[in-house]
Amino acid sequence: MLQKLNQTVSVQQLRLEHEQHSSIGREQGAGFGALLQNAMEDSQNIRFSKHAAARVEQRGIEVTDSLLKDLNQAVGKAREKGAKDVVVIGQQGAFIVNIPNNVVVTTMTSQEMKQNIFTNIDSAVLL
Repeated sequence: MLQKLNQTVSVQQLRLEHEQHSSIGREQGAGFGALLQNAMEDSQNIRFSKHAAARVEQRGIEVTDSLLKDLNQAVGKAREKGAKDVVVIGQQGAFIVNIPNNVVVTTMTSQEMKQNIFTNIDSAVLL
């Protein structure tokens, strides 16, 4: 297994993806190295846990490219300050993010924020 930025990427997963895209890859010149590079770049972006993904769907939170960009920037700033667990608050709602693992662990709408207390966080970032 290959580990970078606290996220594990399975070489077997990359090989399987490579095999699935091998005909396309040959036509476009993409090889295993390119797939590995893409996986490493993706590991720098935040991911959503299964729980958080379910909450996003249940609560009808629209996760746009713009929101993902904002979340990634907020996480980067929090990481620079040494944060470990942060709440990122924006118009879409609140996102609790585990910084070392780049994982959104849960989320809630702005209406739900009014009724909750955030615990086990060490930082907050406003979008």
